Amino acid sequence: MTQNPQLPIPLCHVVLYSPEKAGNVGNVARTCAVLGAELHLIRPYGFHLQDREFARAVMDYLEGVTLHQHDSWTAFQNTLSSAARVWAFSTHATDIYSDAQFVRGDYLLFGPESRGLPVWLRDALPKLKLPQPGGGRSLNLAVAAGAAAFEVQRQVG
Repeated sequence: MTQNPQLPIPLCHVVLYSPEKAGNVGNVARTCAVLGAELHLIRPYGFHLQDREFARAVMDYLEGVTLHQHDSWTAFQNTLSSAARVWAFSTHATDIYSDAQFVRGDYLLFGPESRGLPVWLRDALPKLKLPQPGGGRSLNLAVAAGAAAFEVQRQVG
């Protein structure tokens, strides 16, 4: 009888709810690869993982990413343990991401590029925002996910 070694807890999990842009997802995957974070994609997507833009952005980093694909928010939720901590990132939040106390294995949730997280989902979770002192509607998804994941690295890495 062989024993399964306990898998190490990843730095964090980056969760993209209904992502629309292949290039953004490819860049997020690269960030996950270099940080040791896991990537979760929740359908529907606005592209195919075989998309040329995705391949160009992810380059050869995909082999280093643990990628999970989920058919829906409910399917994703069903994979979470009762102790899982999911942080929703939104321009509608009042708390700044760097003030949160992250722990290894936290889930960082981001919505689609064109509209962000749906209200029902955003309001059901603790919300964080990245400051935008220069104004603008929102940061690029890959930039926001990278900034958040690197904050987890800074705090617990």
